[in-house]
Amino acid sequence: MDKTTSMNTDLVSYYRDRAKEYESIYEKPERQADLSEATNILQTIFRGENVLEIACGTGYWTERLAPVTTSIFATDINETVIEIASKKDYHDAVVRFAVDDLFRYKPMKKYDGVFGGFIWSHIPLQELDEFLQKVISFVEPGGLVVFMDNNYVDGSNTAIFKTDQFGNTYQNRKLKDGSEHLVLKNFATEEFVRKALNGLVSELNFCNMEYYWIVICRVGIE
Repeated sequence: MDKTTSMNTDLVSYYRDRAKEYESIYEKPERQADLSEATNILQTIFRGENVLEIACGTGYWTERLAPVTTSIFATDINETVIEIASKKDYHDAVVRFAVDDLFRYKPMKKYDGVFGGFIWSHIPLQELDEFLQKVISFVEPGGLVVFMDNNYVDGSNTAIFKTDQFGNTYQNRKLKDGSEHLVLKNFATEEFVRKALNGLVSELNFCNMEYYWIVICRVGIE
């Protein structure tokens, strides 16, 4: 029997089950310098902006963006992580949460900027173009689209378990409850990110750290 048949392949249920232990990934000692640098970059970019955050998870990045933004509307498809995120103390920041599927999301307004943290790597390669066009449609002309995601670092990231016919890569992740999950996780290179966004944005800056990368795009500028 194929050993993958006993694994849960549903990303939504995986993040539901992982919710309470999700932020432990940010406690890895070797990643602290990168996380500090990323926080500074994102706070500088989004200062004073009205921001839509997609795939906000348990609100780790919402906490770091909220104090500097004019407002932040944080969404995720998973109700369990939204429950955790919404209970955090954002002090006087203007923060709202909603459970929503970004592919079906129809915003009442366009935003100054959109932030997607660690969502790019979970999008199947064959759906990436549709995803990017959808996210870009959420911002005002001249607005910002920013993605942050992982670089693969041997020994710090879970090893690649399999690759499918489209070139998507998967990890076999084990949670504390003993359950195993086959998780789609594509590690993009700078070259790949630039190629994927070519023609969709008018300005692009790529920040490459050891464990993470951030791409900062301006859209709709002729």
